[in-house]
Amino acid sequence: MKKLKKRWNIETNGQLFIILLVFAITGSSAAKLAVPLTEFFEITKEMGWYIYWPFRILIILPIYKLFLVFFGWVFGEFAFFWDFEKKMLRRMGLGFLFKK
Repeated sequence: MKKLKKRWNIETNGQLFIILLVFAITGSSAAKLAVPLTEFFEITKEMGWYIYWPFRILIILPIYKLFLVFFGWVFGEFAFFWDFEKKMLRRMGLGFLFKK
């Protein structure tokens, strides 16, 4: 826990708990929302894993990013998650979206 707090520049265990809670809620919510979206686009497992899973992942990724910042804001950790998102997008090669 100490390494994680130091890496993320977190001071309290409460703040760490909130951040981990936001990650959990965000992941669960994004995965849950992917089900009706795949049904809406009529993408099913019967089409083959090579179509279904890449499509589902491509749907979950932007939803996850939006939810992460939203739930971070709801729980009072917007600044942490906004910086986290920018760092993640830079690593994905999309850093041009943000000024340094």
